[in-house]
Amino acid sequence: MSDINNAAPIDLGSAPTVDFYPWADEDELNVASDTTDEEPAPPPAEPKAQTEAATPQKPTAADNSGSAAKSDNPLEDALNAAEAKDTEKATQNIYAKPPVFEFAGAKEDIADTSQTFDELRIAKAVDFPELDDGKRVTWTVEYGKINKEVSNAKGTSIAKMKSEIEASKEFLDALKKAKDKNLICKVRPRVKAQNKGTASGYKGVFTCMEDVDAAGKVISFLPARDGKVYEVRKNPLGKFITPVVGCELLSDVKAGFTPAVGIPRIPMDFVMKIIAFFRYFTKQGGNSEALVNIYWDSHGKEFLIDAPSQFVSKISVHSEENPEYLDERYIHYMDIHSHNSMRAVFSSTDNKDEKATRLYTVIGRLDKYFPEIRTRISNGGKFLEIDPSEVFEYVAQPFPPEWKDNVKHRAAHKDDDNSDAACAKGADKLAALWDISEKRELQGW
Repeated sequence: MSDINNAAPIDLGSAPTVDFYPWADEDELNVASDTTDEEPAPPPAEPKAQTEAATPQKPTAADNSGSAAKSDNPLEDALNAAEAKDTEKATQNIYAKPPVFEFAGAKEDIADTSQTFDELRIAKAVDFPELDDGKRVTWTVEYGKINKEVSNAKGTSIAKMKSEIEASKEFLDALKKAKDKNLICKVRPRVKAQNKGTASGYKGVFTCMEDVDAAGKVISFLPARDGKVYEVRKNPLGKFITPVVGCELLSDVKAGFTPAVGIPRIPMDFVMKIIAFFRYFTKQGGNSEALVNIYWDSHGKEFLIDAPSQFVSKISVHSEENPEYLDERYIHYMDIHSHNSMRAVFSSTDNKDEKATRLYTVIGRLDKYFPEIRTRISNGGKFLEIDPSEVFEYVAQPFPPEWKDNVKHRAAHKDDDNSDAACAKGADKLAALWDISEKRELQGW
């Protein structure tokens, strides 16, 4: 066996210097070789499989997940690669985020995504009784710009639905284009409208007379501009319309105000501070009016008071809203203004000014030990007074229980007339006269 280390070097000759371009076709290679002084010997043939393996291939999405295809523009390649890398990182982050249950203002991460949508409904029906009837509940999943209806709530798990959306081309394309890649998978139930009473095929509820005529029902119910509900019946004689009360197809509705979920009553110490502020301008400030605004901080979950810049007189307030509270996180909850030593009555000026849909309070008789407080809602400029205790915290001071044992009841006091009935009748008359006097004062008589 010869010693390979002592073997004489093999002279392979000088190879011509040419630019190597692996994707060049045969003509380009021939042109390159013609420029040399000597014609090189043709290279030995290689097996076909080996040649194919040596030929570079363009990367594909399947070969390199998240990699962009190469182009003739290096800058474009770099931008595409960066975008693909950002998208891949974003998808990894959002895949790890739990979906969020949203309903009636409540939001909560769904820890157990293996449960079906119907199992989630049953669990949440404890807090939201309207979800009890599964036949009336439908589900949607909102994920970025993708909205999907859940067709089988009992047989589809939340995790499966989330994964199917994440794997879709539509979702990935939307994610690449989205500026904000912090997407959240929102799971939302929706309760179908409940039918009141028996809705027969020949009866219906409509919002305009045109719909009544088009539907051709024998019996129709129609709310009108005058605030009444009318029953419309058709027969061969013609169309009959009368006002109706107690339509079984309509819901029972009570006018008033219900705070949004999570918003408590305004704290009592806020009320005391506001009264002290108003009293200062009643006694030391020229018996003038004043105003404060109450805001709900949707991030901090608390009420805030602001006394904005304002010009006041004895009968008016002109204020400018504080720009610090124009951010969407602050919700203008209530206006409160004073009527100094005057009665707490909403004036015609208040009616013109208080058009925004929120709460309004006026506090008067601030020269007395106990002031007067009136609160109302404005529903697009339509007013309704409510009990202040519905929105202001009421702190009850306990009293000794034995005090109750010292109080006895009887029909009426016996003074000049020995008849309890006569005393009761006289008390009723006084009460009626007091009511009349009160109404006249409120009306400005």
